[in-house]
Amino acid sequence: MGLFEPAAGTKKRRAGPVPLAERMRPQRLDELVGQDHLVGPGKPLRVQIESDELTSLILWGPPGSGKTTLARIIAGMTESEFLPFSAVLSGIKEIKQVMATAERARGYGRRTIVFIDEIHRFNKAQQDAFLPHVEQGNIVLIGATTENPSFEVIAPLLSRAKVYVLKSLTTEQLLELLRRALQDKEQGLGTLKVEAEEGLLREIAVYANGDARVAYNTVEAAALGSKPEGGRRRLERAVVESVMQRRLLLYDKAGEEHYNLISALHKSVRNSDPDAALYWLGRMLEAGEDPLYIARRLMRMASEDIGLADPRALTVAVDAMQAVHFVGMPEGNLALAQAAVYLALAPKSNALYAGYGKVREDVSRTVAEPVPLHLRNPVTDLMRELDYGKSYEYAHEYEHKTTAMPCLPESLRNRRYYLPTEEGYEQTLKERLEQLLRWKKKQT
Repeated sequence: MGLFEPAAGTKKRRAGPVPLAERMRPQRLDELVGQDHLVGPGKPLRVQIESDELTSLILWGPPGSGKTTLARIIAGMTESEFLPFSAVLSGIKEIKQVMATAERARGYGRRTIVFIDEIHRFNKAQQDAFLPHVEQGNIVLIGATTENPSFEVIAPLLSRAKVYVLKSLTTEQLLELLRRALQDKEQGLGTLKVEAEEGLLREIAVYANGDARVAYNTVEAAALGSKPEGGRRRLERAVVESVMQRRLLLYDKAGEEHYNLISALHKSVRNSDPDAALYWLGRMLEAGEDPLYIARRLMRMASEDIGLADPRALTVAVDAMQAVHFVGMPEGNLALAQAAVYLALAPKSNALYAGYGKVREDVSRTVAEPVPLHLRNPVTDLMRELDYGKSYEYAHEYEHKTTAMPCLPESLRNRRYYLPTEEGYEQTLKERLEQLLRWKKKQT
């Protein structure tokens, strides 16, 4: 066996024991589902590939989004040797051997694409070993990573490669791939004559959470685990659940159930019900909802329903988001659960929410008055001549660090937006605000 694998499209794919995900791997850009923002007609990366003006690049995206597939398609379309390289299994010695071979190949007029899967796992010394060969043009480097290249790829290598961001596949895109696989008699499961309800396929697509490999593996295992009857196989929910070793939950992240469940979570938190909050959170997470979406909604709840009654609520929600981003899933589930329970038990106030609502109403229905002159910064002589900053009162020079100086436009001079409640820490803020108002009244 030679050192280099044949590029995509140069040899017929094997059948038999090869996993469905590998058999169904697209061979041309037109077969690729998703990533239209990168390889759609007229997009820069597609133009670069079709004009055969390839440079080193980094493909950054979630698992199963097509990084390896895209690299193989690029190699096939540019008629390049394709050398997959594992950051987990290879060291400096292997890198040097491969680079020497690529340099010789270049001498024979052959271009080599070195594809490094999980490039973020290479340490600095290993990444440094590629630099001279990228600079000399001995190889075209294509790195794939699920981590932010800004933090995981050394600056010299990053500066010599263009970063392209891939997106998770949508539920509809995964559905399209599953339908193809069930119908394809050459590379897919078409010869098995598999029948599957559209709703069940959709649940598999939701479960895959944007990862095409997971979707393929699930439907293949379920199909092979179904007994043929009358020359056909029918996918049953029980078999699919057995393959996934979990119960399937009806949930469409783009449909009504998505909004129903997040509404239930939000209203449970608002109603200070930690048990219900935990339940609805679990329903969403176990059904495959994006944990960062939930984290964003928890942050909204912290501001909308708790606000300054417990200023730490927002911090807890943000900490949960950071924990999910850092440790990933399923470990991040507990961080979200911790935040949901904290928010449910926190004192509640919608004073900030109501106050900002009043601001939005006033902004939309009143004239946008100029900023009062005394609040403007006189940064030039002309501005001073025009009375910018005139009569401004510097609060730190006054006894209680406040003055009676008006800070709202004339038409809204006595408007009150923030009306704190007596819940939690907001009671302290209410007392402070009333004290400030009394001090200001004495100064008038």
